[in-house]
Amino acid sequence: MPDTNKPLLIKRYASRRLYNTETSDYVTLEDIALFIRQGRDVQIVDLKSGDDLTRQYLLQIIAEHESRGENVLPTDVLTSLVRSYTTQAATVVPQFLAASFEMLREGQSKMMDQMTKANPMAKLPGFEAMRAQQEAFFKAMTGGFAGGSGPAKDEDETPKKR
Repeated sequence: MPDTNKPLLIKRYASRRLYNTETSDYVTLEDIALFIRQGRDVQIVDLKSGDDLTRQYLLQIIAEHESRGENVLPTDVLTSLVRSYTTQAATVVPQFLAASFEMLREGQSKMMDQMTKANPMAKLPGFEAMRAQQEAFFKAMTGGFAGGSGPAKDEDETPKKR
């Protein structure tokens, strides 16, 4: 059984194919996005060099979703991000964004607690399904923003087939 507490290691082969080391099969960017939406952290490394490619692939996933019209990032936020690369703000922006998303996660957690503990509606039929749906929504919105270090490199050159 996979250890879901540590990041899922994805290896990128020279062919640019992405290999899930837990299930011993190839995955797509959409598969990786699904793992993240399900609350799993991932680490993507180049098999040959050992370079961590996680940021590059996460940005690619975001760009693909945004280009399909799944707009989460408003244009003014994107503009501000672009500007931050050329100003002194570049040193402050990462910490600000991390703190902002941490506050969002904490708010989500408190709201979910309030919905289940102190809410008289919790006894109504269908409430648990609604709560689960909201929890899944919040998890999808914030789950991919957690940081973490990845597992040690595995130098296997060829994927194992089941």
